[in-house]
Amino acid sequence: MPSIVTCHGITLNYQDEGPLDAPPIILIMGLGAQMTVWPDSFYYGLVENGFRVIRFDNRDTGLSSQLEHCGRPSLIKAWLSRRLKISSKAPYTLEDMCQDVLELMKALKIKKAHLVGASMGGMIAQLLAAKHKKKVLSLTSIMSSSSAPALSRSNLGLLLKLVRLKPTAQNQESAVEYLVKLNQLIGSPDYPQDEHILKQQARLSVSRAHTPDGFKRQLVALTHSESKDHLLKKIKAPTLVIHGLADPIIPLSAGQKTAQQIHKAKFKVVPGMGHNFPPELMKKLTKWVSKHVSKAERKLLEKKSRNRPIGA
Repeated sequence: MPSIVTCHGITLNYQDEGPLDAPPIILIMGLGAQMTVWPDSFYYGLVENGFRVIRFDNRDTGLSSQLEHCGRPSLIKAWLSRRLKISSKAPYTLEDMCQDVLELMKALKIKKAHLVGASMGGMIAQLLAAKHKKKVLSLTSIMSSSSAPALSRSNLGLLLKLVRLKPTAQNQESAVEYLVKLNQLIGSPDYPQDEHILKQQARLSVSRAHTPDGFKRQLVALTHSESKDHLLKKIKAPTLVIHGLADPIIPLSAGQKTAQQIHKAKFKVVPGMGHNFPPELMKKLTKWVSKHVSKAERKLLEKKSRNRPIGA
């Protein structure tokens, strides 16, 4: 896969498919997840529907820059700093990760794009749509929130399991077992995946890249992120919010709140979907996103037509 280097020296590995003159869609992945977590059926489904689609590894993930010089941040200190006003500095912020997306667009000569973000990637996309309005043609926020997930009765038990869930050793096989158990915990109850398939996917992911410290640095950036509630009202781009009814990480109420705060946002609930991308649902999600982007493109063309001088 090709890569670009930002003005801050961050290497971003990416994939760019579809006609260069087609409407561009940029997929922004979530916490600790490589760009390959975007299912191929969804990615190439969008390409087949006539779009230019870019997916990439966020900093500290996959084949993009690993910021090892930033060290291993303390997750406990980061969490406490939000609640007890303890001084704690993040290696970087979600705003820095927004800048990575803008740098990628600049390198690929994309002036404006349709953004699709999942989980933390949805938060990054929301920030871009609020603070860089002229760069965003439409926004799709999937299984995301306007702020870092808060502890609740519904997710506390799961979060405690995730904290206890650690690789038993520093080797690839332990990392594979960890990913399998993680995906089983956060997956979709109505669409359980075969453990053998999960193990195959985990092996492919670990063989491509394994960045546990990068995950921690991203998590600290997420933890330090302020609520974007006040910013969502500034979003003018046509917005689609998609959320799983059975999401164990970010509750449905967070998706509802996001949709309510963005002017004229459309809200789609997916029964039985957790915090992952079940293969059985990719045809539906591809259709929803394609329809949303196409509608935004039509409105843009209509606006240009109305503003065109008579006789031009």
